[in-house]
Amino acid sequence: MMRTNKGTILLLTLIPIFLVSNCVSVQEPPKYVGRPASIENQQNSSVANRFQEAAMHKPTVVESAMELSQQYAKLSEEAATLRQQNQDLTFSNEQLKEQVVALEAQLKQAQKELTEANDILIAMRIELNSWKMDILGFRDEIRDAETAQLEALLKILQALGGEINMRSVQNNKGNSSSTVASLNKTN
Repeated sequence: MMRTNKGTILLLTLIPIFLVSNCVSVQEPPKYVGRPASIENQQNSSVANRFQEAAMHKPTVVESAMELSQQYAKLSEEAATLRQQNQDLTFSNEQLKEQVVALEAQLKQAQKELTEANDILIAMRIELNSWKMDILGFRDEIRDAETAQLEALLKILQALGGEINMRSVQNNKGNSSSTVASLNKTN
C-alpha cells in the first residue's frame, strides 16, 4: 500500500510538470516564422558592438574618481563665486536701504519746507492784494492832496514874485505832471 501511495504521489507530481513543459513548448514561436539570417546576424553584431563600445569607453574607477573630483572642484569654485556675489549684493542692498532712509528723511524735510514756503507765499499774496486795494482806494485822495500841494506852491511862487500863466494851469488842472512842467517853464 505504501508503494501505491508513493507511486501515485510520484505520478501526480510528474503529470503537472509534464503538462507545464508541454505548454511552454507550445508557446514558443514556430520555426517557420523567423527573420532572415543576414538581418539577424547584423543585429547580433550591432548589439555586440554596442556592448563592446560601452566596455571600451567605460572609464576605470580611477578615471571616474578624477572626473568627479574635477567636477566637484569646478562646482566648488562656482559656489564660492556665487557666495561672494551674494555677499556683495547683500552689502549693496544694505547700503541702498540706508540711502533710502536718508533720502526719505530729506524728502519729508523738503516737503515740510515747501508747505511752509507755500503758506508764506499765500499770506504775502493776500497782503499784496490788500495793499493794492488800499492804494487804489486812496488814489483820488492822493490826487487831491497833490493838487492842493501844487496850488500852495503856485501861491508861494506868486508871493515870491514869479509869473504864472493861468491859462496853462487851468487847461492842465487834471494832469498834475504837465502843470508842474508848465510851472518850471515859467521860471
